[in-house]
Amino acid sequence: MYVVHVDNSKFFQKVMKIFLAELGIETLSYERGEDVLDAVESHKVSCVITGLELADMSGENLIKKLLFSAHNMTLIAVTSSDDEERAQRLSEFGVKATIQKGGNWKEKLREYF
Repeated sequence: MYVVHVDNSKFFQKVMKIFLAELGIETLSYERGEDVLDAVESHKVSCVITGLELADMSGENLIKKLLFSAHNMTLIAVTSSDDEERAQRLSEFGVKATIQKGGNWKEKLREYF
């Protein structure tokens, strides 16, 4: 099983991949939501961690597309925004957590693995 991470920041992709590797989690990293949709079809994916600004679509649109797919996976949003309204909306969509980048994001994310 894989964890997929999608974010428009190559730097944050690298940081996330190293962090998840330290937890023993194999990660596929992408910048584009369409690549994530393809990965979900071709790999066994247990979790998608998404940023909310992607190269080709919003993270919210990706989440909606993943929710309508036939795959059962955990969805987590990681964002630099502290928009509580958006976090609530994502939760209503079925996102397990919305975690703000910075501070103790690693500790918060570790709770789901």
